[in-house]
Parts: sequence; C-alpha cells; structure tokens
Amino acid sequence: MVRIKFLRSGGSFYENLWMAIATLRAHKLRSSLTIIGVVIGVWTVIGISSLISGIDLAVKREVESFGIRSIFIYKFDIGFRTSEPTREERMRPNLTYEDALAIAQLPSVEVSVPFLNITNNRWGQKILVTRAGKTSAAVRLEGTLPDYERAGVETISEGRFFVQYENDSSQPVCVIGSSVADNFFPYGSPIGETIEIGGREFRVVGVLAKREQFGGGEGSDDVNNVIYVPYNVARKLKPNADDVFILAVARAGYLDQAKDEITDLLRRRRQVPFDQPNNFSIETAESIVQQFRSLMAGVAIAMVAISSVGLMVGGIGVMNIMLVSVTERTREIGTRKAIGARRRDILWQFLIEAATLTGMGGLIGLLLGWATSFVIRLFLPSYVPLWAPIVGVIASVGIGIIFGLWPAWKAARLDPVEALRYE
Repeated sequence: MVRIKFLRSGGSFYENLWMAIATLRAHKLRSSLTIIGVVIGVWTVIGISSLISGIDLAVKREVESFGIRSIFIYKFDIGFRTSEPTREERMRPNLTYEDALAIAQLPSVEVSVPFLNITNNRWGQKILVTRAGKTSAAVRLEGTLPDYERAGVETISEGRFFVQYENDSSQPVCVIGSSVADNFFPYGSPIGETIEIGGREFRVVGVLAKREQFGGGEGSDDVNNVIYVPYNVARKLKPNADDVFILAVARAGYLDQAKDEITDLLRRRRQVPFDQPNNFSIETAESIVQQFRSLMAGVAIAMVAISSVGLMVGGIGVMNIMLVSVTERTREIGTRKAIGARRRDILWQFLIEAATLTGMGGLIGLLLGWATSFVIRLFLPSYVPLWAPIVGVIASVGIGIIFGLWPAWKAARLDPVEALRYE
C-alpha cells in the first residue's frame, strides 16, 4: 500500500533523483559519451576564468610594482596592444632628456627620470656584455639618472646606486640586476668587480634585489636581466640614441593633478595645436591595469562563446539520448500512468533525469577545471573566481532541463493504453 501510494503521487524529488542515477548507472558508456560536450563546456569556463584571473593578478602586481603613484610617458601608446605602432605613432617626435628635467620641476611631481635604452648599438646590433669569457646579448641596457633610486621601483640588495657626480663626469660604473649577478658573478660578490659592456669596462657599484614578474621571463624579457648605467655614459655608448622613456612619480595625493600638469607641459613643449590630440602617451599604473581588463573582457566573451558551443552540443546529445530512453521505457511509463501517475509526475521524472545527466557532466568539468587551475598556479598566482563554478553548474543543469523538456513532454503525453501495448 505504501509503494502504490508513492507511485500514485509521483514520488518525491529524491526518489526521482535516485531513479535517474540508477538509470544512468545502467547505461554508463552511453551516459558518458552524452555528457562530453557539457564536461568540455564547464571545463572551459573554469579553466579560462582561472587563467584570466591569474594573468590579471600577475599583471596588476607587476604594474603596481612601479608604485601606485607612477606615471609612464612615452612616444608610443603605452599598454597592451595586438599590433605594431601606427604610422601616426612612428611619426611622433621623441621625448627628450630635457622633457624629463622639465617634468621634475612641476610642483605635483616628486621624481622624474628619463630612460635611454641602449641594448642595440647605432647599427641595430646587440651590445654585448662580457666577463671572463662569458658573453650575453640578452641583457637589457638602460641609461638613467641617480634619482631613479628615489622612485622606489628597485631596491639595492648590495652596494649602492650611482650618484650625480658619476653621471656628470660620465664615470664607467653600473648597477646590475640579480640575473646578471647570478650569470656573471656566480661565486662571489660583484661589488668592485668589472664587467665589459660594448667593449668598455664598467665597475659594478650595486646589485638590485630580485623582482618577481609575470610569467617568470627569460633572456631580455627577464626584468632582472638588466644593467643600469649613468645617462651621460649611455649617450656615449650610443650617441645617436634618442628614444627616451620617462617615469614620473607624483607626490602623495596629487596623482591626477600631476598627470594633468605633465600633459599640459608636454603639449606646450611639443607645440601640439589646441584642437589636436596628444602626440605622446601618458598612463598611470591604474589605467594600464584597466586597459588589460578591457582586453580580458573580450577574452571572457570568447570564453562564453566557446563554452556555449560545448554546452549546446551536450544539450543536443542529452535530448537525443532522452528520446531514446522514452522509447525504451514506454511500457514503464504506461504502467506508471495506469496506477495513477499524472502527466506532471512523468514530466518531472524525465526532467530530473536529464538535469542529473548534465549536472554530473558539470561536476566532472568542475573537477577538471580545478585541476587545470592547480597546473596554472605553478606559473601564475591563479585562482578560480567564485562565480565560475556557480555559473558552470547552473548552466549545465539548465541545459539538461531545457533540452530534456521535449523528451519529458513526449513521455508525459503518452497514452497509457497504447504504452502498455508497446513491444
């Protein structure tokens, strides 16, 4: 009597759930093949969201390592780009050493230093760094001023930074990054030792502390594989160098004012007409991070599109397999209706079965996505955003309900008499 009463009422949600699981266990291979699309869709959501979050955190840390009050000024547009500089950018006049000095005089600016990259010589060839028979063409060579130390970007781990006297008198001294120290001075302190840059000997006066960076970095992409020399010395090593990058640091609480003052100053110095846009780029750490996040928004949209394809494929597979299941279980449906099951009871039974099938696919995709996140974490400070697993599971269950609706409705409308006659 209890069993008949249960069948007449259509059973509870949990009973339908256990019936669905029992059916899926009876057809393991068929169920596994059906949910592959759902697994891939959810896996894609979790994996790519983890990758994006990791890159976002790494880029934010790297950009902000220059200081939240830093302002970057360059001839070319600064930030994340997917193409070469435009003709308009290439035609812009270069920034100059004098521009950096003028910026330093602004009341809202604490520090302003120029950087002159001399990694390549006047003929476009790499300037070699040599010591004790070991040579490298991958070291980034920069000329700058002693005030760079005040910017707070780099920390001296050993020795000191070069001073104004050494810049004014073009002394052959240098400060080396930690990778340069490890490569050329593996067995002792570099302080006071010499290293050859472009055929000229330089005395090492300081070693920089190691900086963490996005993606680890190798060769010239390694932020620690750098040598700083006094600006006037850099000009002598590469007399035709004129591609200056400027780093300014605003006084506390004056970042926006400093940016506006620098923009006005450079427009006057570069004689930009009132109705024309800037012929230089000026960005803050925050604006560069926002650029990156706008770029990643496009990647996120692509992620949704890719995962949607997987979910749709999975949904179509679920609909097909549920139609087959309805046909196979026609007599069972007839029996249930004959003893009192209503249409909505049959409808719910098959909807729950379809949702359980895709939900299991979602859970498998979730586990694979978390495993992918752990792998990504070996290279980036990755994490899975809270919304990703929630969206993944809800989407997978929702796909089951949507694509299982037609088979469930077809099962619910079966005539019990005809269903019991079915062979």
